[in-house]
Amino acid sequence: MTTDATTAKAGGVLAATCLSTLVVNANTSAVSILLPAISEDTGTSVDTLQWAVTGYSLVGAAVIVTSGALGDVFGRKRVFQLGLLLFVASCILIALANTGEMVIIGRLIQGAAGATILACGLSLLSVANEGEAQLRAVSLWGAAAAVGAAAGPLVGGVLVDLTGWQGLFWIDAGIAVACMLMTFANVAESRDETRSRSIDYGGAVLVALTLSPILLATSKGSDWGWFSVATIGCVVVAVLAGFAFVAVEKRVSVPLLDLALLRNRTLVGATIAILIGAGTINALMYLLSLYFQNPDALGFTPLEAGLATLPATVGLVLVAPLVPRLARKFGGRQVVALGFLVTAIGFAVVGLTQSDWRYLAFLLPLIAIAVGMGLSNGPASSAATACVDADDVGAASGVSNMARYVGAAVATAVAATVNASVISNRLDDGATDGEALAGGLAAASWVMAAVSAAGVLLAVLMKRHREARGTLDDAAASAASPLHTLPTSATARR
Repeated sequence: MTTDATTAKAGGVLAATCLSTLVVNANTSAVSILLPAISEDTGTSVDTLQWAVTGYSLVGAAVIVTSGALGDVFGRKRVFQLGLLLFVASCILIALANTGEMVIIGRLIQGAAGATILACGLSLLSVANEGEAQLRAVSLWGAAAAVGAAAGPLVGGVLVDLTGWQGLFWIDAGIAVACMLMTFANVAESRDETRSRSIDYGGAVLVALTLSPILLATSKGSDWGWFSVATIGCVVVAVLAGFAFVAVEKRVSVPLLDLALLRNRTLVGATIAILIGAGTINALMYLLSLYFQNPDALGFTPLEAGLATLPATVGLVLVAPLVPRLARKFGGRQVVALGFLVTAIGFAVVGLTQSDWRYLAFLLPLIAIAVGMGLSNGPASSAATACVDADDVGAASGVSNMARYVGAAVATAVAATVNASVISNRLDDGATDGEALAGGLAAASWVMAAVSAAGVLLAVLMKRHREARGTLDDAAASAASPLHTLPTSATARR
C-alpha cells in the first residue's frame, strides 16, 4: 500500500473512531438532563429512572475490559462494529419506549455498547498508527471524547425542546450507522495474534454480581429497611461474589484484573482517585439536572438546565489541559490533593443550599468543583500508566477505566438515595416542596464533599512517579481523563 493510501486509511480510522467516541460520550452526559422529561412522558418516577444512569455504568464496568479482550481475539473491527450495532439497537429501543422500564433496559444495552465502542475504537486507532502519529491520533480521540461529554447536556436540552427527549436517541442512532459505514469502508481488521484466546467471562459476570446487589441495596435500603432481610441479603450476595471474583482472577490465564497490580501503591491510589473523580462528577450532574428543572426549585427548561451545567462540564475540559505542566512543576500528588480539596469546598458550598437560592448562588461552587476535578483527574490518570512497566500499561489502563464506571454507578446511586430520602423526610416533617428539595440536594452534596475530602488523603498513597512533560498530547489526555485513561509522555513505552 502506498504512503498516501496508508495515510488515507489512517485518516478514515481516525474519523470513525473519533466520531463514535464523541457521540457515545455526548449521549452519556446528556441523559441526566432528559430524566425529568422521560419521567413525565412515561409516568415513571425519577428515583426509578436513576437506574438508566447507574445501570449504564454498571454494565460498562463489567464489559469495558472484556470487550477489549474480545477485540484482540476475534477481531477489533468486528467487535467494534458489533458495539455500534448494539448502540443503534439500544437507541431505537429507548426512542420507541413508552415505559420507564424499557428505557432502563435500553440503557443497560447501551452501557455494553458504549464500553465496547470505546475500548475497541481506541485499539483500532492505536494499531492504525505508529510512533508520534499514534500518540497524536489517540490525543485527538481523547479530545473528541471530552468535547462530546461537555456538549452532551446542552445538546440534550436543545433536543428536548425541539424534538422531545426521543430526538437525541434517533439522531445518535443515525450517527452510529454513519460510523458503521465509515468503519466498513476504511478500517482494516486486526487482532493480537500473540494473545491467549482465553477470555475471562466469569470475571465480567462476577463484577456485575458484586456491584448489582450493592446498588440495589443502596437504592432500596430506605424502603426495605437498612437491616431488613432483603438489604442484608444483597450485601451478603455482593460479598460472596467479590470473594468469588478474587478466586477466579487467581486461576484464569488472562484475568480481567491482574491482582498483582494491586501491590503497586501508586496505581491503587491513582485508581481510587479516578473512581472518586468519576463518581462525584456523575453524581453532581444527576443532582443538578433534577434540581434545576424541578418547578419547586429553579424551574428551568431542559435547555436552560443544559446551559446552567456548562460551568461544570466545559470548565472541567478547559482547566484540564493546563494541569500536566502544574503536575510537572509541583508534583502530581500535590496537584491531586489540591484538586480534591477544591472540589470538596465546592460541594460543601452547594451543601448550604437554601430554597430561595437562585442560579447565581450555584455558579461559583460549580466553577470550583470543575477546577478541582480538572486538577485531580489529569495527574491521577497519568499516574495510572506512568507507575507501571511497559508490559503492564494496558492492564493498568483497564483497571482505571473500569474504576470510572464503578465510581459513576455507586456515587450516583448513593447521591440519588440520600437526595430522595431527605426529601421524603423533610416533607413528612411539614417542610414545603422547595425546602425539601433544597435539603435533599444539600445532604447529597455534603456526602460528595466528604468523599472528595477523602481523596485528599489518597495523595499519600501515590509515591513519586514519572511526570508527563506537559506536551500538547498530554493536555489532550488530561482533558479526556474524566472519561478514559490515555497514554502520556510519562507512560512507559515498549
